Amino acid sequence: MKTVIVGGVAGGASAAARLRRLDEQAEIVMLERGPYISFANCGLPYYIGGEITKRSALTLQTPESFRSRFNVDVRVNQEAVAVDTQAKTVTVRRVDTGEEYTESYDKLLLSPGAAPLVPPMEGADDPRVFTLRNIPDTVKIRDYVDEEFPETAVVVGGGYIGVEMAENLKKAGLDVTIVELADHVIAPLDGDMAAEVHRYLRDQGIHLLLGKAVQAIDGTGDKLNLRLSEGEVETDMVILSVGVRPDTALAKQAGLALNPKGAIIVNEHMETSAPDVYAVGDAIEITDFVTGNKGYVPLAGPANKQGRIAADNICGIPSSYKNTQGSSVLKIFDMTVAMTGVNERTAQAAGLHYDKVYTYSQSHASYYPGGHGISIKTIYEKETGRILGAQLVGYDGVDKRCDVLATAIRAGLNATDLTELELCYAPPFGSAKDPVNFVGYVIENTLTGKVKNFFWDDVAKLPRDGSVTLLDVRTPSEREAGHIEGFIHIPLDELRQRYTEIDPQKPVYIHCHSGLRSYLACRMLTGLGYDCYNLSGGWRFYELAANDRQTPEHGCYDPK
Repeated sequence: MKTVIVGGVAGGASAAARLRRLDEQAEIVMLERGPYISFANCGLPYYIGGEITKRSALTLQTPESFRSRFNVDVRVNQEAVAVDTQAKTVTVRRVDTGEEYTESYDKLLLSPGAAPLVPPMEGADDPRVFTLRNIPDTVKIRDYVDEEFPETAVVVGGGYIGVEMAENLKKAGLDVTIVELADHVIAPLDGDMAAEVHRYLRDQGIHLLLGKAVQAIDGTGDKLNLRLSEGEVETDMVILSVGVRPDTALAKQAGLALNPKGAIIVNEHMETSAPDVYAVGDAIEITDFVTGNKGYVPLAGPANKQGRIAADNICGIPSSYKNTQGSSVLKIFDMTVAMTGVNERTAQAAGLHYDKVYTYSQSHASYYPGGHGISIKTIYEKETGRILGAQLVGYDGVDKRCDVLATAIRAGLNATDLTELELCYAPPFGSAKDPVNFVGYVIENTLTGKVKNFFWDDVAKLPRDGSVTLLDVRTPSEREAGHIEGFIHIPLDELRQRYTEIDPQKPVYIHCHSGLRSYLACRMLTGLGYDCYNLSGGWRFYELAANDRQTPEHGCYDPK
């Protein structure tokens, strides 16, 4: 059997390796239009910033090493330009000479990946405007920084790559601005969870221009001038990172079924609409694991799994892809941001009957030095407590908590299941009551009526006419650092002695710093006959989210 694979990297290379492991006699041809078949595309920004010092470290496999280890006929700089699904042939063009030839196949696997979106704007073709997709792009940016000594850079787009590029250009010594059309960076985060990221980026010296579109780039002078939907910004170089699109021109030519956004439609076996043609990776449409809706999630983890599953099916082994839940993690200087499953916007759009909680727990035992808090927003099904999604922002220990929650979503676990998880504990690594357990406890308490929550964006709508009691139970020193207008102050440790100061006929809305002490206050007052509500996430989260929204120009801030 002869299999032709178009494209390498995560999907194509993993499929080729799996095919060889399953069938030593198979003929495997891999076509790659560029010079690299397997490279660390997720690591590209870190070469620009100097975190990765050797260019060779980005190359995971060379054509020679792949051919030697897996006996794959690797043909770099050879582009598949046409497919005849009836004749089962691929037309290939040699990039250096333009010569074309025809390659037959028994099975065809498409792994063309995604291409950077380049907005149709004036000036986007200026040589000082860059995109980042592959190693040549990376070298081009690094050489420009090393040889032309730019002082400033604008990153257009605040997604994963955009934020990583901002960090690494900053580390390379540039003054960096992110321009983002949305009101927050990192689209899979909800806006309220992005507030902490915004503050941290600004603290690191990254300027944020949020809620603004780049309309044109003027490169006639020594500097590039970006005309925005509001205002202008001047810079020495631009990184366009406004997203990617499935690179499916070949699939379209072949007559394969595509969705409205151009992604290849496949079934659970990675089969396309044409017989014996498979597709994987960033070029395909996926099904969301939580909602069951169709979508597009270009991530390396799913691409690797899809390559393996396609190879199984090519070799006659029944294998199915069980959908994508979008688990991802991002390093921003010392901060870690991770997410899995649905966010609140997705849950609303899908019509899910959901609720949410905000928690703030230490990454390890508070008495052991070096711990940091982890902010977690968890989305769960109201009726069952089943975990639907989570977003985490913090420093150490964020990734492993998100991995546990991703596993919980995949396994269909609910809040009670989280409370019962026996996770590793030692003071340097965690707490006896792990942040994941804590999420379970908070949701379980909500579902069983032990606490009623209100949220940061409810605070401004609470009446200040005396019809309800607004109560702050933090310490005096905490309150001196800032407080919410209209909330009276009774520290938690004085509440049993002073609860008679609170009218038992009125609902009581309580907050502390993180939501834990206010929960204790709620339980105390509920036991005394009061109707209590707890601010989920506490003052800390309220202050971040509310002040982020109140920053001038919808979160735009330029410390210069």
